[in-house]
Amino acid sequence: MQGGARGKVVVPGQPDHSLVIGYLTGVEKPQMPFGQPPLSAEQIELFRQWIRDGAKDDTPAEAKSNLEPGKPVVYHAAPVITALAYSPDNSLLAVSGYREILLHRADGSGLVARLPGISDKITSLAFSPDGSVLAAVGGTPATFGEVELWNVAQRKLQRSIKLTSDTLFGVSFSPDGSKLAFGGTDNAIHVIEVTTGKELLDVKQHDGWVFGTVFSQNGSQIVSVSRDGAAKLTNVAGGVFIENINQLKGELVTIAREPKQDVVLVGGEEGVPRLFLMHRPRALIIGDTSTLIREYEKQDGALVSVAFSPDAEWIAVGGSTDVVQVYKTESGERVASFKGHQGGIYTLAFAPDKQHLAASGFDGVVRIYDVRAGQLAKAFVPVPLEKETTLSMKLGLGDQESEASKAAGP
Repeated sequence: MQGGARGKVVVPGQPDHSLVIGYLTGVEKPQMPFGQPPLSAEQIELFRQWIRDGAKDDTPAEAKSNLEPGKPVVYHAAPVITALAYSPDNSLLAVSGYREILLHRADGSGLVARLPGISDKITSLAFSPDGSVLAAVGGTPATFGEVELWNVAQRKLQRSIKLTSDTLFGVSFSPDGSKLAFGGTDNAIHVIEVTTGKELLDVKQHDGWVFGTVFSQNGSQIVSVSRDGAAKLTNVAGGVFIENINQLKGELVTIAREPKQDVVLVGGEEGVPRLFLMHRPRALIIGDTSTLIREYEKQDGALVSVAFSPDAEWIAVGGSTDVVQVYKTESGERVASFKGHQGGIYTLAFAPDKQHLAASGFDGVVRIYDVRAGQLAKAFVPVPLEKETTLSMKLGLGDQESEASKAAGP
C-alpha cells in the first residue's frame, strides 16, 4: 500500500491511477501474475471494484482474532503440510500447521499439544539429539524469517529469533545438539548457538536461496543445498568454503545425511536422487565425479523431500508427484511405492523404530506407512477441523481399508 519508486500501487477510489491495474491488464510491464496466465477480465474487475470502494481491509474481525500471536487458529480446511519430525524416543510426531506446530503421538493415534507461534509458515522441523528441544524455522514471506526453539517437556517456547526479511529453510542440529544450522532467501548459511540464540555464522556461499543443511558426524562441517544447484561443503569454524561436492545440474531443494557416516542424499528439480561422499577421496581435478556414490531412479517430477531410515537401510523420496518411493540405499532396488496422496509430497520422516515412514504435503493429510509390510498404517488430518467430517469423507479417511488399498506394496 505504501508503493515504491514508481508511485502508489493502489490509489483508493481511483483504479485507473493504481499501478496494480496496469500490471494486471498488461499496460505496465512486467504483466502480473508474473510468469503465469493473465487474470480474466472478471477477476481484474474485482480489483477495480475493490479499489473504487476505497481499497479497505475488510477482513472479518473474527478472522483477525484467530491470527493473534500465541492463539491457535481455527481451521476450516487442512493446511498444506511442509514439515514433519519424529522425536528420538519415538513418542511424538511434530507436524507443521498454520502459525503453529502440532504434536501428535508417533503412531498417529491422537493430538498431544498445539504450539502456536507467529510465523505464517513452518518450513522445517527438527528435534535435538536428546529430544529436549524442538526447533522450527520458517517465517512470514517477504516480512521476516524466524527460528523457534521449544522446550518439548514443558511445551513452552524457549526462544524466538527473527532473522532476515524472508522465510528460512532446512533446519538441522549438530550431533551434540549445541548448534543449529539453516538457510534462507538471503543466500546464506546461518548457524546459531542453541542455549543462547547467538548467531555464530552467517555466510553467503551460494548464489541462490539455501533450502537445506546437514552437519558432518563430528559437527565441524556443513553441507548445504541451494537453488544455484550446488551442494557446498563449509567449515563451521570461520565459515570457510571448502568445495562443491557435486557437479552443478538443476536446482537443489532437499538434503539428508546418512545416519552412520558422512554421506549425503540430495535432490531437486531434476528428479534424480543422488548419493554423495561429503569428503572427496582424492585431489580435485576438472570434471571429477569421485564424490558421487550412486544415482537412483529418476522420478516423474521434481524432488522436494528425501530421508534416510535410522539404520540407513532405506531412502525415501517425494516431491511434485503423488507417490512416495522407497529404495534400498546400497543397491538402489525399489522397496515400495506408496500412493494415495492428492497432490505433491513435501515432507518425509522415518520413525526411530526403523519401520515406519511419515509423509505429507499438498492435501494436508499425514500418512504413516509400514515400510516392511508395504502398506499404509495410519492416515489422519493433523489439525482440528470445524468441518472435519466433510473433509474426511472427501479424502476417504473414514475407511482405513479403502485408504490402505491405495498403497502399492513392494
